[in-house]
Amino acid sequence: MSKESSRHAGTTKNTYIDVGADTQEGYAISTKSRALAREAIGNETPEDRVKQRCSIAVGDFAMADLMRFCHNPIPAVIAALKKGAPIITDIRMVQIGIQKKGHKSEVLCALDFGADIVKERGITRSSAGFIALKDRLPDSIVVIGNAPSALLSLCAMVKKGVRPAAIIGAPVGFVNAAESKALLRTIDIPSISSEGTRGGTPVAVAAANECITMFIEETDA
Repeated sequence: MSKESSRHAGTTKNTYIDVGADTQEGYAISTKSRALAREAIGNETPEDRVKQRCSIAVGDFAMADLMRFCHNPIPAVIAALKKGAPIITDIRMVQIGIQKKGHKSEVLCALDFGADIVKERGITRSSAGFIALKDRLPDSIVVIGNAPSALLSLCAMVKKGVRPAAIIGAPVGFVNAAESKALLRTIDIPSISSEGTRGGTPVAVAAANECITMFIEETDA
């Protein structure tokens, strides 16, 4: 990583860090992409930064207009990271994609839990995993990038009293993806989501990693 990448600044400055860029070339590519995104999207707020990164992740600046932020989610994620709260994901790709440097939060995948519930209820593995993780969900950071069924199950659990610190919900597809995210936006949990059928692992991971970057800037400034 270049020396410039270690410089920290306020969330809307042009100074830029990318904790995941381990080489000079990687950092140069990341920096140029971010400069283009700043110009296209704006750079006034922390939400703009999440919009930038999500747009870069899918190669389309139109993604910025689809991002939704409810109940001040970015400070909620940062506060949870300060406490070392677990990060719970729906699928392996999301788990692998989340930045592991710069924080102490364990990154779990719902697919590693709830095999017995799958057999008993015949529901998706990701939904069963979140049900099995019920006791780990309070004050956690949830990141869902693929499975609408998992987000629907999570929303149902929230309505019964389970309280994650924040939810990043960006499942993609034509079956229940838009509906699950619309439901997420009706509950009183801080959340980042994408409007409609678009989203996916790249969007969810990008949103989570930008929050992690802002956490690193805030705690290591």
